[in-house]
Amino acid sequence: MFGIVRPCSHRLGESLKADWMAHLCGLCLALRRDHGQLARVVTNYDGLLISVLTEAQSGPVSGGRRTAGPCALRGMRTASVAQGEGARLAAAVSLVLASAKVRDHVADRDGLLARRPVAAAARRVAASWGRAGEYSGAAVGFDTGLLVDAVDRQLGIETLAGPGTPILTVTEPTETATAAAFAHTALLAARPGNAEPLAEAGRLFGRLAHLLDAVEDRQRDAVSGAWNPLTATGTSLAEARRLADDALHGIRLALRAAEFSDSRLVHLLLVHELPRSVDRAFGTAPVCSAHQPGAAPQGPYGVGVPQGPYAGGSPQGAGGPYGGGNPYAGGNPYAGGGGGFGGGTGGGGGGFGGGSEPGPAKGRRGFWAGCGAFFAVFCTCKMCCAEEYEGPWSRKKRNGCCTWCDCSCPGGCDGCDCCCPCDGC
Repeated sequence: MFGIVRPCSHRLGESLKADWMAHLCGLCLALRRDHGQLARVVTNYDGLLISVLTEAQSGPVSGGRRTAGPCALRGMRTASVAQGEGARLAAAVSLVLASAKVRDHVADRDGLLARRPVAAAARRVAASWGRAGEYSGAAVGFDTGLLVDAVDRQLGIETLAGPGTPILTVTEPTETATAAAFAHTALLAARPGNAEPLAEAGRLFGRLAHLLDAVEDRQRDAVSGAWNPLTATGTSLAEARRLADDALHGIRLALRAAEFSDSRLVHLLLVHELPRSVDRAFGTAPVCSAHQPGAAPQGPYGVGVPQGPYAGGSPQGAGGPYGGGNPYAGGNPYAGGGGGFGGGTGGGGGGFGGGSEPGPAKGRRGFWAGCGAFFAVFCTCKMCCAEEYEGPWSRKKRNGCCTWCDCSCPGGCDGCDCCCPCDGC
């Protein structure tokens, strides 16, 4: 699971956590229902914002939720999940952008994609996702050609970019694509007056997504020699942070101009979580009060966890399942860097053992066996939300991405001076 908006359950609270999970599961199930099991791998935290925005504007509607069957992500429990046009639009956008991401990695000959058979298979998958996204978009009246055109222009812009090129020239295609998707939620919700402010919010969100991805990949790209927009244009981290903070302020103002039936979840995700995403990318994220030195850090079952939000077995750190924060880093078949999912930390005395002696070390899996294990843990959602799972290649114990939080307060929003109320402010 990947995306820049990754809220922790401490800040969501029970009510908003249930709503957030309803949209996440709704996106995943919409992908499976319309496009098959493989399409579920493009489920991401940012894509569900489309579904959230649609429901926030329209309010509860008849048939907007349904009860889904048991799923490993929910501990094999049933749950109420979002469905309808918002979820289908989110699925269409996720598919088209994932298709573009794969084609981009193929063009860059990243990792395994430098091999012709693998690249050919990836192209077929990307083409299939692109057609599926076009089909889903047309079903809800959205022209995915806007996204495809933006993605196609990206390569040409990157080819021409060099020192002195404004970084906003490079981020423009991403901004255009997200603006179109955000604006269409207003039409689905029958609130055409919201189209303009939401297009502005989407444009700035796309800018943030592009900037934060560049910041997180900057050092890795320098080592590998891969193209990075900040390095290529000579943009400093200070300037990138200024642009990111300006985008955060613009999103807040744009949301003030839009009308919502229930803005609580939208407000929490786009006003409170986005600044934390920026802090994470630039290394200024606050430490959760439960993880402060001197406190007894606790996991969801009272088991000790590493100090700090990204210590040890972090979900997005160098040792996490995705390596350095990039969903395509490490051992993903669509990225470079070889097998595995980062260096990782061993099981040791942590996890559910509470300090017990570790068992005998298991040998690493081979490449193909690891690929099979990867799809098993990914498609059962263990990699996202399991308390602990076995690394596909290393066989080391790892924590799911959603296990530990990085919040600065356990009760909700801290120091809220925003435009609309939310729980905990």
